[in-house]
Order: sequence, then C-alpha cells, then structure tokens
Amino acid sequence: MSMFCYQCQETARGTGCTLRGVCGKTEDVANLQDLLIYALKGIAICNAKAREKGIAEEKTNKFLIDGLFATITNVNFDKNYFIKKIKEALSLRDEIKAKLAKAGVNVENLHDSVSWNPSSEKEFFAKAGQVGVLSTEDEDIRSLRQLITYGVKGMAAYGYHAYVLGYKDEKIFEFMEKALAATVDDSLTADDLVALAMETGKYGVDVMALLDKANTSTYGNPEITKVDIGVRNNPGILISGHDLKDLEELLEQTQGTGVDVYTHGEMLPAHYYPAFKKYPHFAGNYGNAWWQQDKEFESFNGPILMTTNCLIPPKDSYKDRLYTTGVVGFEGVKHIPVGPDGKKDFSEIIEHAKRCQPPVEIEKGEIVGGFAHNQVLSLADKVVDAVKSGAIKRFFVMAGCDGRMKSRQYYTDFAKALPKDTVILTAGCAKYRYNKLNLGDINGIPRVLDAGQCNDSYSLAVIALKLKEVFGLDDVNKLPISYNIAWYEQKAVIVLLALLYLGVKNIHLGPTLPAFLSPNVAKVLVEKFGIGGISNVDDDIKMFMGV
Repeated sequence: MSMFCYQCQETARGTGCTLRGVCGKTEDVANLQDLLIYALKGIAICNAKAREKGIAEEKTNKFLIDGLFATITNVNFDKNYFIKKIKEALSLRDEIKAKLAKAGVNVENLHDSVSWNPSSEKEFFAKAGQVGVLSTEDEDIRSLRQLITYGVKGMAAYGYHAYVLGYKDEKIFEFMEKALAATVDDSLTADDLVALAMETGKYGVDVMALLDKANTSTYGNPEITKVDIGVRNNPGILISGHDLKDLEELLEQTQGTGVDVYTHGEMLPAHYYPAFKKYPHFAGNYGNAWWQQDKEFESFNGPILMTTNCLIPPKDSYKDRLYTTGVVGFEGVKHIPVGPDGKKDFSEIIEHAKRCQPPVEIEKGEIVGGFAHNQVLSLADKVVDAVKSGAIKRFFVMAGCDGRMKSRQYYTDFAKALPKDTVILTAGCAKYRYNKLNLGDINGIPRVLDAGQCNDSYSLAVIALKLKEVFGLDDVNKLPISYNIAWYEQKAVIVLLALLYLGVKNIHLGPTLPAFLSPNVAKVLVEKFGIGGISNVDDDIKMFMGV
C-alpha cells in the first residue's frame, strides 16, 4: 500500500485509506504527515529533557501544537508545507539537542526519532514508509498508541485556539510531550498505555477548560441568540473553520467597507458571543456543515476564509475565491500569514469581496443557540423544576461531528423520533442534522440546546456535573442523561477521552466505531466504560429510554 491512515470516521471501507484519503489528501501528504508526527516525537523526547534542565523555550510549545494541528483531518493538504515543517522540526530538534549537550545531557541513544537526519526529500519519503501507523506490529499496542496520538492531536487543536488568545498552561504542554514520547517507548505495556489514555482524558478536560476561559474572558459568555440564515444585498466574505481570533480581526478590518461577513459551519456559534454583536455587518450564517461546502462556497459568490480544519479539496469554480490562514493549506490557494505585528492583513480578501456579487440565498429563517454552560446554569432552577415535575424526562447529548456518509441521516431521524419530553444538548457541527427542525420547547426551554462549536464540548460536561450537584447525586451516571454522539476526527477523540476521565459511562458512538480500536481495545472500553455503537432509531430510543 502507498499510504495508511485510519484516523477519521470515514476511512475507506471502515478499515483504512491505502491509496488516497477519503478526505482528499494524497499519499505524499499522508506519508509526510506521518513523518512530521515522528519528528515531533523526537522534539518531545528532547524537550522533556530540556524541561528537566530548565532550558526549554516557549517557541517549542507553539511549534508542537501547530505541527500536530496541521495533521488533523481536513486541515492541510499542501505537500510543500509539510516538507518545510519537517525541515523546521529537525532544525528545532537539533537546536534543543545542542543545548542539552552543553548541559551535559546525551540524548542521541534515546530513540531513532532523535537521531535520524535525512539528506534529501527522497529520504523523507523513504523514512515515512517506515514510521507510519503500521510500523507498530502488535495490533493492540498500535491501537492504543494511535488512540493517545489522536487524543493529543485534539488537545493541540484546543490548545492552539487558547494560545492565540494568550492563554496557555505549561503542564498541558509537558503532558503532550510525555504522551508523544510514550508512543515510541517499547517498554510500555498495553496496561500502561490504557492508563496513559485515561490521563490524556484528564488533560483533555484541562485544555478544554483553558479554551473555555480564553473564549469567554476575551469575548464574553455566550448568550441565547437568534441567528439569521438568509442573506443581505451587500457583497460578503464567508468565514469557516473555528478561529474566533481570525473572525475578530476580519470584522475589525471590514468595518465601513460595505462588505458583510457571514459564518459557515463551526463558525456559527461566534454569533452567540457578546463581543461580536457590536458589528452591524456581521450578517448571519450561510449554509450547513463542512462537507456541503463544495456547493455552498460555489453559491456564496464572494471569497471564503478557511481558518482551521474542515477544508475539503476545492472545486475550480471557487478555488480562486478561497483563502487559507493559520495551519490550513492547499496547494494553489492563497494563504494569509501572521504579520510582523502579530496580526493578519485581510485587505486582499476584502478588496476581492468588493468585486463579487452578493451571496445567492439558499434558505431563510433563524436558528437559536448560545446555550453554553453559563447560560444554561442561569436557567438551572427552570430546568430542575421541569425535570422534577416530569416535563423533561431525559436529556440527550448529541454533540460531535457531521460527515458525508448517508448513514448519518440516522441522527436527523433520531432527533425527530425522540419523545417530546426530551431535550437535546449539542455542540459541534453534528447539530446541523437537526438544528433547523421545528422540535418545539418544554415550558419555554428549547428542545435543542446548542452550546457552540466542538471546541465548546466542555460546556456539556460542566452542565452535567452541575446538574449532578443540584440533584444531590453521587454519580454523574445517575442523571437522566444519555450520550448518543456522532464522531468524525481527532478532536472528537479527546472529547471522548475527557468524558471517560470524568466518569461518564455508556456513551454510544456512531455512525461507526473507530477503525483504530483493535478488538481487544474495544472490548476494554466496552467492559470498563460501556462504550457502544448505534443500531436503528426505534431500537436505540427504546434502549435509551429504558422501554
């Protein structure tokens, strides 16, 4: 096989992509991503020693989270980006090694990722074939190593967003280095790696709490908000991905230009933050989840700014209107870098927008969101009364990701079929499967409570833990809450590990269980945590409702 990747839910045949990624990445890019991860593990090993000596530098933290984030599904498809990043990784690693040598520390014999030095790009690709997923022969060890690696990738994504807002925690970076180094330590047993996976969940909670603090401290606590899904008559810029800092800078620079700004996909929850409501040209949300962008970017007419993951290979009909920034990249697409002043200059995309026609309207109406933990807890008395009176029988956490597979229609049908005395708690783009349905309310409480992006999944954990306290329970699993979560990529992996760390059991994942879980590892998760899959709507609702 020319490549092997099974890190996302849509991996080929449910086993692994071997010729080209379902996501669209080529074998070259897939192998270079493997090689970058390998290089980052070498940096992690060296920098852990540097921390012990007190000579670790801040730039290493940023390099690690940037590199990890770039390898998440649907982030970066540019071969040249990864070649450049690997060279930078080797240079940084050797810089750390030189400092360690001066401090009397010899790291050369710790692991091959610390010592290998390719002399050509040909050697890059030769090495990539040796260090990918399948280089670990034992199926269970491989499975656990990948579970940890994907969890750390998810941590890096959340840490990245907090970092750009000025929030960081050295303990999180220290753990990420420990976890990466552990995935190349042949002395660790399966039991050791299971324990490390649970510890990854612990730091997953920490990094999500850090990001929540970063977002709410910077932009205020999300509020219940009605978001327009129609269009206006001005030309517009469509911003997709997850990065609120990029949105803030874009809104500042588009003031008074006659250009409106629309959100797409996971940027929808930006409308819930008070700080963004002061911009009259922040028009609304256009379209749906990430996988429909090929049609929606086409009809939008104006330029599109892709800030983080969720990019798919662009069609020629709009490729010249697509811009990337941050760790996102695609060959032949204009990239907007950070300037010397630490800010991004969006003047080119703004001028581009002025030359474009207004967006084509694809729908009308409003959707309601903003039910992050602060807002829901302000309604706690109302929620508790509804539960005690029997008006609300059960909450369903239906957070997570959307995707292309037709089997994901299950989540729309599931939401429609839920009893009218149930409430859906959601975060992430999975909500697009049901957030435009008219599911009504219970005593004024909407039956779909959207906490925000997948980045805001922490809110759902906080809500559950607070309800546990309010009801005086000793176990979060005694709450009338069921978990029916759709997953897609590596940020969903860290959310899952975080929930397991918090003691949540009987989580159901769909539409399929991860291909990277070996039968034995899956068995451990089933036996210890009650992890399950999905079957059909009617049977699953009966199971969840205890009928």
